[in-house]
Amino acid sequence: MERDEHLEYNSYMKSATVSVIGRPSSGKSTLVNTICEMKVSITSPTPQTTRNKIRGIYTDQRGQLVFTDTPGYHLSDKEINKRMQDVTVSALKDSDMILYVIDGKRKGGKEEEAIAEMIKKAKVPTVVAINKTDILSKEEMEESRNFVSSRLPSVPILFISAKNDEGVDEVLIELFKNAKEGELLYDENQYTDQDLEFRISEIIREKTISTLSDELPHVIFVDVSDLEWNEETRTVWIRAFINVERDGQKGFIVGKGGSGIKRIGTEARKEIKTIFPGSTVRLDLQVKTAEKWRQNSIVLDKVFRNDKKR
Repeated sequence: MERDEHLEYNSYMKSATVSVIGRPSSGKSTLVNTICEMKVSITSPTPQTTRNKIRGIYTDQRGQLVFTDTPGYHLSDKEINKRMQDVTVSALKDSDMILYVIDGKRKGGKEEEAIAEMIKKAKVPTVVAINKTDILSKEEMEESRNFVSSRLPSVPILFISAKNDEGVDEVLIELFKNAKEGELLYDENQYTDQDLEFRISEIIREKTISTLSDELPHVIFVDVSDLEWNEETRTVWIRAFINVERDGQKGFIVGKGGSGIKRIGTEARKEIKTIFPGSTVRLDLQVKTAEKWRQNSIVLDKVFRNDKKR
């Protein structure tokens, strides 16, 4: 899928907002990144990496689709999971269409049933993308199709590999079919509407997650406390904190002799520089404890601040 560098627009343009929903690790973020041809959402093999509503913007001659990547829908009574459920539900209320991404390697369960019910209640045009065709057997593809068609009989079902950019153009065709005529919601060259602090914090969180295993990725959040730009020296100075729940967890991130935090900082700095091309990035990265933050509503408000602004 290639986006034209110089778009020639006509008077007949389409515009729509699209909520991208699905279970954890179904490939929603990878699909949004593939469509937008830019890294909009961080990705990780760790389930529920996405916590906020992340908007990715795709524009071509047909018009503009604004995708909202939502947290993986997971049934749980934990406060942070309830927050992520709320993010998904609120995104559905605000969108013109739904793109439901299914991991074809996993059998449908209670979460898929819950998502199907939400889609029925939303009563907006929906497209289902069964993902990971690069590793699916014919039996798994047919099983996924039957699950969807039995619960959402009138919804178009497409098979894709978000990772390999296969079937993605067909998804866009179906979405544009249902988009209504209207003006562009964002500038044609824009691919996301995230603020700088949030984008930087997500990059740091992604690089931190890549160094961890098991439950630890879920106990961290990143807070950018300072962001300064020096026009004269073209230098960006950032101070950020990687927060954990217990003092004993700090060592897993800091690493022996500080090797872990150094590696995280190096990898994060490389990617942050893509936001500030031609500039020097100075990143002061520290680890601190925010005890039981996943049960603390004040801290959760900070973690989910990106959605409070919408």
